[in-house]
Amino acid sequence: MKILIDNGHGIETPGKRSPEWPNESRRLFEWEFNRDIARRVHETLTQKNIDCELIVKEINDVSLQERCNRVNTISNQVGKTNCMLVSIHANAGGGTGWEVFYTRDAMTSQKIASVFSEEVTSRHDTNFPFRNRGLKYDPLFILKHTNCPAILTENLFMDTWDDFLFLCSEKGRAIIADIHVQAILKYLKTVLIPEE
Repeated sequence: MKILIDNGHGIETPGKRSPEWPNESRRLFEWEFNRDIARRVHETLTQKNIDCELIVKEINDVSLQERCNRVNTISNQVGKTNCMLVSIHANAGGGTGWEVFYTRDAMTSQKIASVFSEEVTSRHDTNFPFRNRGLKYDPLFILKHTNCPAILTENLFMDTWDDFLFLCSEKGRAIIADIHVQAILKYLKTVLIPEE
């Protein structure tokens, strides 16, 4: 199975950033966060000999349609049941916590989303003290217009202080990347038949 990693948004995407906090020099730019997590996930999966590919290698904006085209080209080459897409994001809107969205090929995508949600729930302690907002069905463009099973993770809220601090920290990023890696590995165990 081929794992496709989409790191949503580019450097030019307007508005995708944390607020300017009083007495805080850092800001979180979603394009940078998404790419950092995607890079970590890709590197770890590659080290584990998992077939994995970054959909967007550029730092500039790549349109949603072009990202879908890239996914669909690969999906058509390997077969839509032989790959899955994980689109990585940071949320905004004044909430808190983690959530995962699914749409296309709802049964399989929901199963993948469930594995991710279970992984987050298993970490709900002092190392990841954030609410799991759960699975959500939503016809988001990247999910609706790709032809393989796909999910989109929203990793905390960059405009909520505690979430922001976690997203900016090395520890937080390592945990979020590991959530993705472990969830992918757990899902793969459910679909891959061991060779005899």
